[in-house]
Amino acid sequence: MPDIPSSLSPAGDRHFDGLADKFADSLYGAARGELRLALLDRLLPEMLDLDGQPVLDVGGGLGQLAAWFAARGHPVTLAEPSGEMLERARARLAGQPVSLLQAPLQALPECAPGPWRLIACHAVLEWLADPRSALATLARLLAPGGQLSLMVFNRDALRMSNVVKGNLEKALADRLEGTGKRRRLTPISPLTHGQVEAWAAESGLAISAVAGIRVFHDYLRQPPPSDADRARLLALEQRYCRVDPHWRLGRYLLYTLEPRPQEPLP
Repeated sequence: MPDIPSSLSPAGDRHFDGLADKFADSLYGAARGELRLALLDRLLPEMLDLDGQPVLDVGGGLGQLAAWFAARGHPVTLAEPSGEMLERARARLAGQPVSLLQAPLQALPECAPGPWRLIACHAVLEWLADPRSALATLARLLAPGGQLSLMVFNRDALRMSNVVKGNLEKALADRLEGTGKRRRLTPISPLTHGQVEAWAAESGLAISAVAGIRVFHDYLRQPPPSDADRARLLALEQRYCRVDPHWRLGRYLLYTLEPRPQEPLP
């Protein structure tokens, strides 16, 4: 398969111009995408304080998350660097209270400075060359008392998945990242929970809630064969997605991050 040089930005980030169809089919046109959205539908109201406040949807892609917030009364600003993805989102979100902004995460302090009471950044940091700096940028956009809904691709789950598939040498060598130069959608910067903890603390953020997305599904040898089995799997995912140790092996890790209270001056 030929390389796609345009899929990497000058900063080394993975963008999705030329890959919107594959992105849509691989991530949302399959059972795993449906399961991810079903879990978010339950978890977001549990993990966030939602009162119709404006939302900044960072790297909003095809607009699924923006549509979810808009349907619940939130005005949304969807920021996305890929023009192709943004046009797909425009068609999906027609008539909804969503503003579209073509911009990478790094430009948001100038393009959408806020401060924002609610920021959503789902499945974005793992496609960036410097996710640590990106999290610090998001922290600066938050209003005091605001919340950041952050979802990242879990490096530990990627290792476990490779072991289950028999890719033992790859797992042992810890060669887990994608290159971002082919059509495969393996993230270039999968993250660990420890990294999120440490970088959040550096940026003045505290983790107030965490969950795993797809803690069982991606390790199954065969997909659930019937609607009844898919319903049972969803019930299992919902039951254990916030239970230790299961959440730690979710394909994605979902966090609510909040600014740490300022220390009073002596």
